[in-house]
Amino acid sequence: MPMVTPMRAGSLDLPGAARLAERYLEAGVNGLIILGTTGEGSLLSTHERQVFTAAVLEAVHGELPVMAGVGAVDTRAVCAQVAELDAFDLVGYLVPPPCYLRPSDEGIVWHFNEVARATERPLMLYNVPKRTGCAMSPALIRSLLAHPQISAVKECDAGNLRALVNDPHVTVLCGEDAALLDHLLAGGAGVIAASSHIRPDLFVRLLHLAQTGRLRAARALFAKLAPLISLMFAEPNPAPVKAALALSGVISPETRLPLQPASPALVQRLEEAMALLPPLSAARDEHLAA
Repeated sequence: MPMVTPMRAGSLDLPGAARLAERYLEAGVNGLIILGTTGEGSLLSTHERQVFTAAVLEAVHGELPVMAGVGAVDTRAVCAQVAELDAFDLVGYLVPPPCYLRPSDEGIVWHFNEVARATERPLMLYNVPKRTGCAMSPALIRSLLAHPQISAVKECDAGNLRALVNDPHVTVLCGEDAALLDHLLAGGAGVIAASSHIRPDLFVRLLHLAQTGRLRAARALFAKLAPLISLMFAEPNPAPVKAALALSGVISPETRLPLQPASPALVQRLEEAMALLPPLSAARDEHLAA
C-alpha cells in the first residue's frame, strides 16, 4: 500500500496518519510504503519525513512492514535521505532511477550501487518512466536484481510487466493500478496500488481471489472497482485519493502545493463511484466465506 501523507493547515496531520495506518492494518494489507509518489515525499522536509516515519511505525506497532520511498535528481541526495531514515525500523527503500537527467544504463547501475552502499537494508527498484523520464528495460532490471540487496521491482510500464511477470528470478509488483488484475492472474507477486486506499478490504479480497484461482469472482470484483480506479488518476495523484478519503471522513483532502486538491467535479464523481461499492459488512462476509 503506497500510503498518503495526511496534512492539515499546511502541516503534517499525525493523528490522521495513525488512523490511516490502523485502518490498513485492520484491512489486512501486507505492508506500507511511505514517502513515495502517493505520499508526496518529494515535497516534505527532512524533519517532516522523520516525524512522519516515526508516527507510522508507532501506529503499526511492529505488525506491518514499512518501507520508505527515497529519490532525487542527485544520487548523493538519495544517499543522504537513506542516512536520515536508517535509524528507523524500516524494512527497506523504494528507489527510482534519477529523474530529469535520463542517464545511461551504466549511470543507472552506478546510482543503485551507490544507494545500496549507503544502507544494509534491501532496495526495491521503482520503474516509473512517465515520472522520471528514465525507462529501465527488462534486461537492465534483471541485471540490477542480481545485486544481493536489490530484492524486487515496482513496475509501472505495461510492457515490462508482461516481460517480467513469468521470470522466476524476478519479483515484480504491479504499480499500474489498471493492470493489476491481469498481473495477478498472470502469476504476479503482488501490487502497490494507490487506489487501494479507498476500500483496502476489497483490494485484499481481490488479491486473495486471484491467488486462489477464483477467476470469475476476481474479475467480477475488479469490474466493480474499475470505475473508481480510473477516477483515482483523473487528476494528479494523490489529490483524488485524498479527496476520496476525505469523503469517508478519514483525513483532510489537503495536498501540498504545487499539487492542487481534487476539483469539485471530480469529488462528485468519486462520491458517486464510492456509493456503488459493496458495503463494508457485505464485503467482510464475502471474504470470510471465501
